[in-house]
Amino acid sequence: MTDPDYDHIAGNLAQVRERIAAAAAAAGRAAQDVGLVAVSKTHPAAAVAAALDAGQAVFGENRVQEAQGKFPALKAAHPELRLHLIGPLQTNKVKDALALFDVIETLDRPKLARALAKEAAKLGLAPLCYIQVNTGEEPQKAGVLPGEADAFIAECRALGLAVRGLMCIPPVDEEPALHFAFLREVARRNDLAGLSMGMSGDYETAVRFGATVVRVGTGIFGARRTPDPAA
Repeated sequence: MTDPDYDHIAGNLAQVRERIAAAAAAAGRAAQDVGLVAVSKTHPAAAVAAALDAGQAVFGENRVQEAQGKFPALKAAHPELRLHLIGPLQTNKVKDALALFDVIETLDRPKLARALAKEAAKLGLAPLCYIQVNTGEEPQKAGVLPGEADAFIAECRALGLAVRGLMCIPPVDEEPALHFAFLREVARRNDLAGLSMGMSGDYETAVRFGATVVRVGTGIFGARRTPDPAA
């Protein structure tokens, strides 16, 4: 039974799905072509369980350690659950990340690509990866620089990584559409189908620019439980 403290989650999920469907329709796209990642960072397992009860199966977490304390039991109980890593990944956490996450959305540097390829081969895994592009060239933010993206995509493919697409987090003080359009163009010229872009404040715009994955946290779960400067 869902904890009554999380009764709002089902309604929030329904509203987000409706807004995704409307944005997709307005762009001449099918709603089912846009995947929803429910970003559960800082929220407890009970909140994830409420979202699962409401039919949500895909979740995103920023930190390997937090996810390790929350998701093993949930994944065991819900085989349909899929988990995306949407925060920076340190190379010394690669083995732990591959044991728990189904998708790595923050592949952003050669050292990490080599570590992922080596560990995945050792474990017999082929995790889906998105390459994070720092479209705003912000020094405090992770992601390969725009001018280096094409070469890095080729390098990751040469390592045998399953590169599904690209991911970005636009600067908070800039028009996100410009960054979404840029990411779409990089994906197009590299023949990549996946575009993970758009969060609670701009996912409808992202859908208009071709997002295949949107990452929504506060719009589903409410305010974060603790400050998260990496968000």
